[in-house]
Amino acid sequence: MEFIYEQNRIFAEDENKKVLAEIILPDRDKNRMDIKHVYVDEELRHHGLASKMMIMAYDYIKSQGKQIVAKCPYAISWFKKNPEYQDIVVNVKTKKIES
Repeated sequence: MEFIYEQNRIFAEDENKKVLAEIILPDRDKNRMDIKHVYVDEELRHHGLASKMMIMAYDYIKSQGKQIVAKCPYAISWFKKNPEYQDIVVNVKTKKIES
């Protein structure tokens, strides 16, 4: 699957231009980008495609010298499960509070 990088968006589409997978990355300000929406077509789910796109988004945002604000529930959950990618994330809390 070939991914296309546009400003604030990484996506893949089929030969009929139907979006198969997409991650939306709007600028929050000059130093931060949101991960606002992660989408994978129903027929392609459960094959790790959303996770692959999260790594692509992380690499892209890091290459821009920016930080990530995870807004999408999937993105928040993914960063919690993958703390090795949190070095540029500014809003995900993963540590358990001990009682």
